[in-house]
Amino acid sequence: MPIPSEIQALIDRLNRELDEIERDAITGLNLVRQRLSLFPENEILMQFFAALNNILFFVEINRGRISNLVEQISANDIPVQVLQDVGEDLGLILGRVLEAKMNANQLKTRLEE
Repeated sequence: MPIPSEIQALIDRLNRELDEIERDAITGLNLVRQRLSLFPENEILMQFFAALNNILFFVEINRGRISNLVEQISANDIPVQVLQDVGEDLGLILGRVLEAKMNANQLKTRLEE
């Protein structure tokens, strides 16, 4: 049974959002590394470095979670309740992903200024 189009659209959006978060976090890490080389004892820069690395870790964890959920619904004859549960889980992940996206963007923006 193919993945329902609504769930596939949610999966595609999550993957796009995670890609964007990853790009912002990597850009931010490159910026913070430059500044840390000049000011290695700066506590705010160290906090930014840690936060951006945590965001990258968050991205990897959620990619794995999404992959596991897709595996659950990729088999034939999946009960409707399983599809519904996976849809709800993906919706919860989307909420967390959007919050992480805002955080990554804010950190990157602060470093660019």
